[in-house]
Amino acid sequence: MTMSARSGFRKRTTKSAAQTVREGVKLAEALRPGDIVLLSGDLGAGKTHFTKGILKGLGAAEDAVSPTFTIVNEHRTGRMPLIHIDVYRLGDIDELYEIGFDEYLTGEAVTVIEWADKFPELAELPGRVFRVDIRRRDDVDPDRREIRTYLPGPDNGEDNKC
Repeated sequence: MTMSARSGFRKRTTKSAAQTVREGVKLAEALRPGDIVLLSGDLGAGKTHFTKGILKGLGAAEDAVSPTFTIVNEHRTGRMPLIHIDVYRLGDIDELYEIGFDEYLTGEAVTVIEWADKFPELAELPGRVFRVDIRRRDDVDPDRREIRTYLPGPDNGEDNKC
């Protein structure tokens, strides 16, 4: 789906974990080396399922698991590498840089960061930054999720395809 440069935003509702994975697959089609995907949402919202979809969409042989305790998981079997980072357990952004965060931003891999809203300054990273906010809609259905994807702006010359 192509988004207009003016909107830079899309909203989807999923009704199952499998549909949330499929939304990640769709985003993977638009990703290229060096892109950053910032994921936000409450505990259990579906951030790791969305990442599983991105990984699947990149053609990786392995499945994504939450790197909550390891902080970083590297996946290198798809059409491009994927670096999966979970900042939930970090106290401040300096801790992220202490583990070598800037080395992961080399441009050869897609970098996915869970709990990115914990450090708002991540939205200011250079390059193509996709922001994805996943919210549970328990008031409607316990499996329903609202996924809002904010695309990189037109100022970088991109078509905002997603």
